[in-house]
Amino acid sequence: MKASNANKRFKRVIASSLTLSLLLGVSSAISQTAVVSAATGTKATTLLAKLPVKGRAPKTGYDRDLFSDGWGKIGECDARNFILRRDLKSITWKASPRCTVATGILNDPYTATKIYFVRGVGTSNDVQIDHVVAVSDAWQKGAQQLSFSQRYSFYNDPLNLLAVDGPTNQRKSDSDAASWLPPNRKYWCSFVARQIAVKHKYKLWVTQAERDSMSRVLKTCPKQLVPKG
Repeated sequence: MKASNANKRFKRVIASSLTLSLLLGVSSAISQTAVVSAATGTKATTLLAKLPVKGRAPKTGYDRDLFSDGWGKIGECDARNFILRRDLKSITWKASPRCTVATGILNDPYTATKIYFVRGVGTSNDVQIDHVVAVSDAWQKGAQQLSFSQRYSFYNDPLNLLAVDGPTNQRKSDSDAASWLPPNRKYWCSFVARQIAVKHKYKLWVTQAERDSMSRVLKTCPKQLVPKG
Protein backbone atom coordinates (compact mmCIF):
# COMPACT_ATOMS: atom_id res chain seq x y z
CA MET A 1 0.00 0.00 0.00
CA LYS A 2 1.41 3.37 -0.93
CA ALA A 3 2.03 5.76 1.97
CA SER A 4 -0.49 8.35 0.76
CA ASN A 5 -3.28 5.78 0.40
CA ALA A 6 -2.39 4.21 3.73
CA ASN A 7 -2.50 7.61 5.38
CA LYS A 8 -5.96 8.38 3.96
CA ARG A 9 -7.33 5.01 5.01
CA PHE A 10 -5.74 5.39 8.44
CA LYS A 11 -7.44 8.76 8.95
CA ARG A 12 -10.86 7.35 7.97
CA VAL A 13 -10.54 4.34 10.28
CA ILE A 14 -9.06 6.28 13.17
CA ALA A 15 -11.98 8.73 13.07
CA SER A 16 -14.56 5.97 13.41
CA SER A 17 -12.48 4.07 15.99
CA LEU A 18 -11.93 7.17 18.08
CA THR A 19 -15.66 7.87 18.08
CA LEU A 20 -16.29 4.33 19.26
CA SER A 21 -13.66 4.67 21.98
CA LEU A 22 -15.25 7.86 23.27
CA LEU A 23 -18.70 6.29 23.28
CA LEU A 24 -17.32 3.44 25.34
CA GLY A 25 -15.71 5.89 27.71
CA VAL A 26 -12.23 4.69 26.82
CA SER A 27 -9.55 7.32 26.78
CA SER A 28 -6.76 6.43 24.41
CA ALA A 29 -4.40 8.69 26.29
CA ILE A 30 -5.09 6.83 29.56
CA SER A 31 -5.35 3.30 28.16
CA GLN A 32 -2.15 3.58 26.15
CA THR A 33 0.25 2.74 28.94
CA ALA A 34 3.84 3.25 27.86
CA VAL A 35 5.87 0.15 28.67
CA VAL A 36 9.38 1.35 27.98
CA SER A 37 12.29 -1.08 27.91
CA ALA A 38 14.69 1.27 29.68
CA ALA A 39 18.39 0.63 29.55
CA THR A 40 20.18 -1.16 32.36
CA GLY A 41 23.58 -0.12 33.64
CA THR A 42 25.21 -3.05 31.85
CA LYS A 43 27.20 -2.55 28.66
CA ALA A 44 26.33 -4.77 25.73
CA THR A 45 30.02 -5.59 25.28
CA THR A 46 30.15 -6.92 28.84
CA LEU A 47 27.24 -9.31 28.30
CA LEU A 48 28.48 -10.34 24.86
CA ALA A 49 31.74 -11.50 26.44
CA LYS A 50 29.70 -13.79 28.71
CA LEU A 51 27.81 -15.55 25.91
CA PRO A 52 29.11 -19.03 25.00
CA VAL A 53 30.39 -19.44 21.45
CA LYS A 54 29.37 -22.68 19.73
CA GLY A 55 28.24 -23.98 16.37
CA ARG A 56 24.60 -24.29 15.39
CA ALA A 57 22.83 -27.40 16.62
CA PRO A 58 20.71 -29.31 14.06
CA LYS A 59 17.23 -27.92 13.44
CA THR A 60 15.85 -31.43 13.87
CA GLY A 61 12.53 -31.50 15.72
CA TYR A 62 11.94 -27.76 15.52
CA ASP A 63 8.32 -26.59 15.77
CA ARG A 64 7.04 -23.21 16.92
CA ASP A 65 4.41 -25.01 18.99
CA LEU A 66 7.26 -26.23 21.19
CA PHE A 67 7.52 -22.60 22.32
CA SER A 68 3.94 -21.34 22.34
CA ASP A 69 0.67 -22.18 20.63
CA GLY A 70 0.10 -18.65 19.39
CA TRP A 71 0.47 -15.50 21.47
CA GLY A 72 0.31 -15.80 25.23
CA LYS A 73 -1.28 -13.33 27.62
CA ILE A 74 0.50 -10.36 29.19
CA GLY A 75 -1.90 -8.86 31.71
CA GLU A 76 -5.21 -8.20 29.98
CA CYS A 77 -3.69 -8.31 26.48
CA ASP A 78 -2.36 -11.00 24.20
CA ALA A 79 1.33 -10.47 23.50
CA ARG A 80 0.76 -9.02 20.01
CA ASN A 81 -1.60 -6.30 21.21
CA PHE A 82 0.57 -5.65 24.26
CA ILE A 83 3.52 -4.86 21.97
CA LEU A 84 1.37 -2.80 19.60
CA ARG A 85 0.19 -0.80 22.62
CA ARG A 86 3.79 -0.32 23.75
CA ASP A 87 5.35 0.57 20.39
CA LEU A 88 2.63 2.46 18.49
CA LYS A 89 1.46 6.03 19.02
CA SER A 90 -1.96 7.68 18.50
CA ILE A 91 -3.71 4.40 19.23
CA THR A 92 -7.43 3.71 18.91
CA TRP A 93 -9.13 0.53 20.12
CA LYS A 94 -11.69 -1.96 18.93
CA ALA A 95 -14.74 -2.48 21.12
CA SER A 96 -14.16 -6.24 21.22
CA PRO A 97 -12.23 -8.27 22.04
CA ARG A 98 -10.76 -6.28 24.90
CA CYS A 99 -7.31 -4.74 24.39
CA THR A 100 -7.38 -4.97 20.59
CA VAL A 101 -5.53 -2.16 18.81
CA ALA A 102 -7.55 -0.84 15.86
CA THR A 103 -5.18 1.82 14.50
CA GLY A 104 -1.92 3.48 15.39
CA ILE A 105 1.29 4.97 14.06
CA LEU A 106 4.59 3.08 14.17
CA ASN A 107 7.94 4.81 13.87
CA ASP A 108 9.57 1.65 12.55
CA PRO A 109 13.02 1.04 14.05
CA TYR A 110 14.11 -1.30 11.23
CA THR A 111 13.47 1.07 8.32
CA ALA A 112 13.21 4.50 10.00
CA THR A 113 9.86 5.02 8.25
CA LYS A 114 6.42 5.92 9.59
CA ILE A 115 3.77 3.23 9.16
CA TYR A 116 0.04 3.86 9.58
CA PHE A 117 -1.33 0.68 11.08
CA VAL A 118 -4.95 -0.23 10.32
CA ARG A 119 -6.28 -3.56 11.58
CA GLY A 120 -8.00 -5.53 8.85
CA VAL A 121 -7.63 -8.06 6.08
CA GLY A 122 -4.78 -6.97 3.84
CA THR A 123 -3.48 -4.30 6.25
CA SER A 124 -2.76 -5.92 9.64
CA ASN A 125 0.46 -7.48 8.37
CA ASP A 126 1.87 -4.07 7.46
CA VAL A 127 3.04 -4.13 11.08
CA GLN A 128 4.31 -7.43 12.47
CA ILE A 129 5.72 -8.43 15.84
CA ASP A 130 9.28 -9.60 15.39
CA HIS A 131 11.10 -12.02 17.65
CA VAL A 132 14.37 -10.09 17.71
CA VAL A 133 16.15 -13.36 18.45
CA ALA A 134 14.34 -15.57 15.95
CA VAL A 135 12.57 -18.62 17.35
CA SER A 136 14.34 -21.02 15.00
CA ASP A 137 17.69 -19.41 15.78
CA ALA A 138 17.05 -19.89 19.49
CA TRP A 139 16.15 -23.55 18.91
CA GLN A 140 19.52 -24.15 17.24
CA LYS A 141 21.45 -22.29 19.94
CA GLY A 142 20.30 -23.73 23.23
CA ALA A 143 16.52 -23.55 23.42
CA GLN A 144 16.22 -27.30 22.80
CA GLN A 145 17.52 -27.74 26.32
CA LEU A 146 15.04 -25.30 27.89
CA SER A 147 11.82 -26.43 29.54
CA PHE A 148 8.52 -25.69 27.81
CA SER A 149 7.75 -22.92 30.33
CA GLN A 150 11.12 -21.29 29.59
CA ARG A 151 10.52 -21.50 25.84
CA TYR A 152 7.01 -20.08 26.35
CA SER A 153 8.51 -17.15 28.27
CA PHE A 154 11.07 -16.59 25.51
CA TYR A 155 8.34 -16.56 22.83
CA ASN A 156 6.16 -14.05 24.68
CA ASP A 157 8.84 -11.94 26.37
CA PRO A 158 8.49 -8.19 25.59
CA LEU A 159 12.29 -7.99 25.76
CA ASN A 160 12.41 -10.13 22.62
CA LEU A 161 9.46 -8.54 20.79
CA LEU A 162 9.29 -5.44 18.58
CA ALA A 163 6.58 -4.01 16.35
CA VAL A 164 8.24 -3.55 12.96
CA ASP A 165 7.62 -3.18 9.24
CA GLY A 166 6.04 -6.44 8.04
CA PRO A 167 7.94 -6.97 4.76
CA THR A 168 11.26 -6.22 6.47
CA ASN A 169 10.45 -8.75 9.19
CA GLN A 170 9.73 -11.35 6.52
CA ARG A 171 13.11 -10.70 4.92
CA LYS A 172 14.83 -11.06 8.29
CA SER A 173 13.19 -14.47 8.77
CA ASP A 174 15.29 -16.58 11.18
CA SER A 175 18.60 -14.79 10.52
CA ASP A 176 21.06 -13.92 13.24
CA ALA A 177 23.31 -10.86 13.39
CA ALA A 178 25.90 -12.55 11.18
CA SER A 179 23.53 -12.65 8.21
CA TRP A 180 21.05 -9.81 8.81
CA LEU A 181 21.01 -6.34 10.34
CA PRO A 182 18.22 -3.75 9.96
CA PRO A 183 18.28 -1.47 6.88
CA ASN A 184 18.33 1.44 9.33
CA ARG A 185 22.01 1.50 10.33
CA LYS A 186 21.28 3.90 13.19
CA TYR A 187 19.39 1.07 14.91
CA TRP A 188 22.17 -1.50 14.67
CA CYS A 189 23.56 -0.87 18.15
CA SER A 190 20.16 -1.11 19.85
CA PHE A 191 19.25 -4.17 17.79
CA VAL A 192 22.42 -6.06 18.67
CA ALA A 193 22.19 -5.03 22.33
CA ARG A 194 18.65 -6.42 22.54
CA GLN A 195 19.71 -9.72 20.96
CA ILE A 196 22.56 -10.00 23.44
CA ALA A 197 20.21 -9.28 26.37
CA VAL A 198 17.77 -11.97 25.22
CA LYS A 199 20.46 -14.58 24.62
CA HIS A 200 22.00 -13.90 28.01
CA LYS A 201 18.61 -14.07 29.77
CA TYR A 202 17.73 -17.44 28.25
CA LYS A 203 21.23 -18.91 28.34
CA LEU A 204 21.53 -19.19 24.58
CA TRP A 205 24.79 -19.15 22.68
CA VAL A 206 26.16 -17.37 19.62
CA THR A 207 28.20 -18.65 16.70
CA GLN A 208 31.66 -17.22 16.11
CA ALA A 209 30.44 -15.36 13.01
CA GLU A 210 27.52 -13.95 14.99
CA ARG A 211 29.77 -12.81 17.82
CA ASP A 212 32.17 -11.19 15.37
CA SER A 213 29.32 -9.28 13.70
CA MET A 214 28.01 -8.08 17.07
CA SER A 215 31.49 -7.00 18.11
CA ARG A 216 31.97 -4.99 14.91
CA VAL A 217 28.68 -3.18 15.50
CA LEU A 218 29.48 -2.44 19.13
CA LYS A 219 32.86 -0.96 18.24
CA THR A 220 30.88 1.98 16.84
CA CYS A 221 28.99 2.37 20.16
CA PRO A 222 31.16 0.94 22.97
CA LYS A 223 28.95 2.51 25.66
CA GLN A 224 25.75 0.89 24.35
CA LEU A 225 23.69 -0.53 27.23
CA VAL A 226 21.42 -3.54 27.08
CA PRO A 227 17.68 -3.00 27.66
CA LYS A 228 15.92 -4.15 30.80
CA GLY A 229 13.82 -7.24 30.74
